[in-house]
Amino acid sequence: EDESEEEPKLKYERLSNGVTEILQKDAASCMTVHEKFLALGTHYGKVYLLDVQGNITQKFDVSPVKINQISLDESGEHMGVCSEDGKVQVFGLYSAEEFHETFDCPIKIVAVHPQFVRSHFKQFVTGGKKLLLYERGWMNRWKPSVLHEGEGNIRNVKWRGHLIAWANNMGVKILDMISKQRITNVPRDDISLRPDMYPCSLCWKDNLTLIIGWGNSVKICSVKERHASEMRDLPNRYVEIVFQFDTEFYISGLAPICDQLVILSYVKEISDKTAVECCARPRLDIVQPLPESCEEISSDALTVRGFQENECRDYHLEYSEGESLFYIISPRDVVVAKERDQDDHIDWLLEKKKYEEALMAAEISQKTIKKHKILDIGLSYVNHLVEKGEYDLAARKCQKILGKNTELWEFEVYKFKEIGQLKAISPYLPRRDPVLKPLIYEMVLHEFLESDYEGFATLIKEWPGDLYNNTIIVQAVVDHLKKDPQNRTLLRTLAELYTYDQRYGRALEIYLTLRHKDVFQLIHRHNLFSSIRDKIVLLMDFDSEKAVDMLLDNEDKISIDRVVEELENRPELQHVYLHKLFKRDHHKGQRYHEKQISLYAEYDRPNLLPFLRDSTHCPLEKALEICQQRNFVEETVYLLSRMGNSRSALKMIMEELQDVDKAIEFAKEQDDGELWEDLILYSIDKPPFITGLLNNIGTHVDPILLIHRIKEGMEIPNLRDSLVKILQDYNLQILLREGCKKILVADSLSLLKKMHRTQMKGVLVDEENICESCLSPVLPSDASKSFNVVVFHCRHMFHKECLPVSNTVSAVQFCNICSAKHRGPGSAILEMKK
Repeated sequence: EDESEEEPKLKYERLSNGVTEILQKDAASCMTVHEKFLALGTHYGKVYLLDVQGNITQKFDVSPVKINQISLDESGEHMGVCSEDGKVQVFGLYSAEEFHETFDCPIKIVAVHPQFVRSHFKQFVTGGKKLLLYERGWMNRWKPSVLHEGEGNIRNVKWRGHLIAWANNMGVKILDMISKQRITNVPRDDISLRPDMYPCSLCWKDNLTLIIGWGNSVKICSVKERHASEMRDLPNRYVEIVFQFDTEFYISGLAPICDQLVILSYVKEISDKTAVECCARPRLDIVQPLPESCEEISSDALTVRGFQENECRDYHLEYSEGESLFYIISPRDVVVAKERDQDDHIDWLLEKKKYEEALMAAEISQKTIKKHKILDIGLSYVNHLVEKGEYDLAARKCQKILGKNTELWEFEVYKFKEIGQLKAISPYLPRRDPVLKPLIYEMVLHEFLESDYEGFATLIKEWPGDLYNNTIIVQAVVDHLKKDPQNRTLLRTLAELYTYDQRYGRALEIYLTLRHKDVFQLIHRHNLFSSIRDKIVLLMDFDSEKAVDMLLDNEDKISIDRVVEELENRPELQHVYLHKLFKRDHHKGQRYHEKQISLYAEYDRPNLLPFLRDSTHCPLEKALEICQQRNFVEETVYLLSRMGNSRSALKMIMEELQDVDKAIEFAKEQDDGELWEDLILYSIDKPPFITGLLNNIGTHVDPILLIHRIKEGMEIPNLRDSLVKILQDYNLQILLREGCKKILVADSLSLLKKMHRTQMKGVLVDEENICESCLSPVLPSDASKSFNVVVFHCRHMFHKECLPVSNTVSAVQFCNICSAKHRGPGSAILEMKK
């Protein structure tokens, strides 16, 4: 058999049972296949009907000599048989209908009409030296007619639909039974081959496609309709050769399979021992036809009985269209080739140890496979990986293959233990649905505890605590800690085990000893605040930031007073806590603000001044005392100014800091004329201070007051630049005033024009308007009467006689309603008369 890695396309088995008995005494000469049964002809003139398993169902003694051809109609109810002694029989298998004829020459072929069962298609053809058509006519008599003669013996014939194809010594012809015209002649390619030794193989793929194999040549012919304009005296159909190629060996049979071809080949080879040409095993090839060549898809050498003695004419290929079954017939053997199904594909993959592909194929086709089970394939795959030493991959595959089968899981775990590979399977053990026996998990944990502390710690962290007996594992860890008490990995793992066992106090002690980051998470998760009242210093030493945040977030559980008390001996930590508290809420820790002054002064001076500014509860005298003791100038200046002693604060800036800019800034903030006076008096004999004042005083104090006080002859640095700046500032102020004046005038003019346009607009007066004084309609009901109406721009309307007489010299009248609120220009604009 072919040992290559390429999977075969077909599988083979011998047709046994009755066939074996027949071929022990006789030899097969021909066979035909129907979907319901097989018909086998022998060299001793017998015809056997067989079922598909090869059991004999019926036997016919037709002739004492070789059966040349058997033909069945499509229904399988009528059979035609011809033999080497010239006998031809056509008869019904289930009826008394029968035809007998004996010719004076061997009859090589017979073919009954595919629709022979129907009364108007009672036709069959025979072939010896002539091709004869027999038709049943009047009085059930059979009338023969010659279809073809004169070109040697008829070697093969195939009837499909209305077309008959036959082969003689010269080539292949096709006859159209409707028009009774021969529509083509396909000549034989290699005339050197004897047609009786290398017979032609014919096969209809469908009603219009004929496949011809002769010698080593294959032609695929298509029957087509001729266009009416081309007919003239020609047949209405013609044949076109669509594919043509040569094969490596001589062809004994053909059959279609989808768009490919199955070719049975007769092979000769040179013997290595005798150097003489001899018969080799026949080959069954599947090829893909191409226009001028073919592509080999698969090729199998077949071991048939007696192949060393067979000739090309001794092999035949028949097929069952509906089931893709191919029968290879030789004198001593009948082999059935079938398309491989998914079970066969999986068998081949397992044979080649391609377990991964086999498992995938089984999963895809689990509804159609009959022979294999996914679990069995998977277990074989795991065993194979273990044998190869790929323990991790084998363990990983267990997840998918074993699924929820706890028995198989436990069996595999013990198997991995036997080979010392429990560590390999540990990451893949199920933890939920299903859960294995606690003993399994404890066995794995003990394995890690003996050899890999880090791996043990990882499993404890990943596995839920209810998978194993926690007490047993805790005791095992304690025993190991006796040998290595400072092992941080074991201590951390023991803390986690205590946590699973809800012994949080012990876990917390270990975490604090290890300064482990999970300590705060443990406290929060299990509400262990009562356990840390006396461990606040330890927590602060470990991570003051997280500890303070936790304490402030849980004031209701650990009070501010308790925390401050616990930190009394660690003022630096006390400061961190109170500072964070003050940042969150300026009032919560007000009782400690006095204490915080000293803490800020000692540990965090940069935040002292912001604290003094934001706190409304710290005692200023105490703060001033501390700042003066420590000579904190900026803080002292702030406290003096806050206590109302601005002069002392300014003096301190000038004397201690000697910073004129800060002094000027301070004077600006206080906005006190006396402070400016003190600043000028203090600076008058200090040229650098005078320069600073000249540069910054212009917008708050008249610079002339300062300039008049400067002593004559005093040298002042950058005096010229300072004076220029003063003049520029003054010029800028003038420009700003003028600009503001222009804007004001422009806006006033714009608003005046807008008011004028508004007052020039008409006002609608109709019968719905009333007099605001007498509350009667403004317009009289009789439009012919004269009337006087006064309409103000405020939209109030009056009869003229209802308005009071003005006592002023001016004739301008004002709306009584609006003038009571406020009198403005243009309150009386419009007077209507009629």
